[in-house]
Formats: sequence, structure tokens, C-alpha cells
Amino acid sequence: MAQENKIAIVNSSSFGRIFNHHLKRLEKMGSVSRFEFDSAIPGQELAEALKGYNMIIASVTPFFTSDFFEHKDELKLITRHGIGFNNIDLEAAKKHGTLVSIVPPLVERDAVAENNVTNLLALMRRTLESAAEVKKGGWENRAEFVGSGLCGKTVGVIGVGNTGSRVVEILHYGFRCDVLGVDPNKTALEINTFGGKKVELDELLERSEVICLCASLNEANYHLISKERIDKMKQGAYLSNSARGALVDEAAIIEAIENGKLAGYATDVLEVEPGSSDHLFLNYPNIVVTPHTSAYTMECLEGMGEVCVSDCEAVIEGRLPNRPVQSVSPYVTE
Repeated sequence: MAQENKIAIVNSSSFGRIFNHHLKRLEKMGSVSRFEFDSAIPGQELAEALKGYNMIIASVTPFFTSDFFEHKDELKLITRHGIGFNNIDLEAAKKHGTLVSIVPPLVERDAVAENNVTNLLALMRRTLESAAEVKKGGWENRAEFVGSGLCGKTVGVIGVGNTGSRVVEILHYGFRCDVLGVDPNKTALEINTFGGKKVELDELLERSEVICLCASLNEANYHLISKERIDKMKQGAYLSNSARGALVDEAAIIEAIENGKLAGYATDVLEVEPGSSDHLFLNYPNIVVTPHTSAYTMECLEGMGEVCVSDCEAVIEGRLPNRPVQSVSPYVTE
């Protein structure tokens, strides 16, 4: 049965690169190939390129649209090497009989939360600028890199789910911050349990000196951080994003950086990925950009890879994968 399966690793720069035993387990199930596609590849073209492959280990791109599923031959499983699934049309997958699964949230929780705060601190303390100055021989110019402290600040966390709740804990217990939380799916008691206070979005924007974006992306919160919402923020606020690039209007961010409304923006994500070397964000020393590496710890990558491999094994055996977000399929017998 294993030889009937062809597994495609799509746009993942990390799966199997460090933990080779994950690849070896996949190869016991069938043939394995890697693919790199443009993030905007049309659905039909993507389907044709992946013809014959009936299991996919997928990254944040490309987009598996209804057009993709309309033209795709047998596809048992798309297992996301991550938590988000906004690049997969779940209804179309259901009609096609394709299972869709994601990594259980706890696998990524610590790593992504840590990176949100890491990037935030690098921004506020001007770490990258001062380190670059030392490499240029400018140690004596250290007084040019006076930053801002995080301890005791009022911080707003937008999205108090899996990673956001950990960010709240880190800020409250580690930095003695007064943490405000916005999340329509969390009660005041739940947010309080993590160390935060549930508020409405306008109150968070108006009171916070620092804002951390940890929300999932959906149609309702596309460009949540718009020019209008930035205008409601405190003068000189800091913003850190470890969720999705499209949660912010990037043009509005640049305008706010240029006029001083925002003191700085740290982001691990962009609206269009992969990012390019001519992205406008890179022109500003008070914008820190990392290449979607929040989950890139040894511990997290091993856990993510393990889940993806286990998902493939489960589907071959007729079982549901670990964390299905689309679980209707003729390939499941148990």
C-alpha cells in the first residue's frame, strides 16, 4: 500500500532539513518530493504540478483554492507544517474528500510567543542597530542607541488564544506589565487567568504603550491595524506582530513610522511572503523584520515535523490525523 502514495513537501524551508528521520519515515510510505512554488501560483497550475501526489505537507503558501481542488486528482491529505490554515479552502477540500490537518497549538505556543517578545525587545532596546555599530567599529557611539524599557508598560495583546495567552503570561509575570487583552472568543475570567484584563479594542488602542498582535487571520480582521486604528493609539507606541502580515495595513504602518505616531514596528510576517530585499519596511531602522521564523526552534520544528509525519501515517491506516480542521473524507475508516 505504501507504494501507492506520493508525498509532496510544498514550500517548506524547514521540514526534514534538520530532522532527517522525518523524511526517512515518509519514504517508508511512498515516494517523497520537494516543491517550491510562487506564492501566487494559480490553482489549476498548482494542481497540474502536483498531479499524482496524494498527500501534501504544506507551508503558509501557496494557496490551495477551490480552483486547485477542482483540477486536482486524488488528494487524501494536506497537513500544515504549522497552525494556520487560511491558505486552504476548507469547503472545497471537503467536497474533494481531502483531509486537512494542522499542528496542535501547544507545539508552537512557547516558540512563537517568545519570538514576539524577542522581536519587541530588539526593537525597543535598538539591539540590531547597536550590534551593527559594534561590527563597524563604533563601540564609542553607544550613547546614540538609547532605547525604551518594557517593564511596567501598559501592553495590549490582540488575540489571546494559543500564543497570545503565552505572550500575556510572559509580559505580566516576567515584565510586570499591565496587560490588556482583546479576544472575542475568550471570557474576562480566561484572560485574567493568564494575567490580563479583557477590554474592547478601542480601549486597548487608546491605553497601550505597546501592542502585540497574536490573532489568527480571517475576513473580519483583514488590515485590522488600519490608519484609523493607528490614529487611536498613543503617540510613540510600539507594535509587534508574530501572527499574520495581513493583520496590518503596511502602507499605514510606514506612514505612522514616518510621522512618529509609531515609535517602531517589529514583525515576523508580511502580507506577501516571501519578502523581498526591496520591501519598503527595510528602509527604516525602527522596523525590525524577521523571515517568519517564530516557530524556528529545534524543539518546535521537531514537534511540528513529528505531527506531519504521524498525520500521513494515520491517513494511510484509515485513521484521522492529529488535529483535523476538515475531517470529512472517504479515506477515513475508523
